[in-house]
Amino acid sequence: MVVWWIEEARAQGAELIRGGTRTGATVEPTILLNPPREAKVVCEEVFGPVVSILPYATIEEAIAEANRSDFGLQAGLFTNRMDLAYQVAQQLETGGIVINGTSNFRLDHWPYGGVKNSGIGREGPRYAIREMTETKMVVMRVPEGRGKFS
Repeated sequence: MVVWWIEEARAQGAELIRGGTRTGATVEPTILLNPPREAKVVCEEVFGPVVSILPYATIEEAIAEANRSDFGLQAGLFTNRMDLAYQVAQQLETGGIVINGTSNFRLDHWPYGGVKNSGIGREGPRYAIREMTETKMVVMRVPEGRGKFS
């Protein structure tokens, strides 16, 4: 499936920079330049070693394009500007963002997960327990004169 999506992007005008082939069940890491917005490698979640490079003139344009997606699992931003890091972290519609690291960086105790059509909650022990627990509040009023327990 991943190789089909790579070939589809190439047929739609993407430039293959590297990879794009499969040996047995292994797909070679692939870099595509300028695939169209409608290509599956851009608008779907590719569960394979594929990177699509889409240049933008401004960070606002890149944020708007990313937010246009139906998905929002994780993002990575490389910058030495804290103002830009804050802007992107605030405006990007994703479950998480890693500044100066890749979007697959995670630790089990962090609330890893996405928004929109990416995932169904958060992973990690604390969040898994919360997800599998039904909280119930029980209130008991003690009748007058029965406030002492023996």
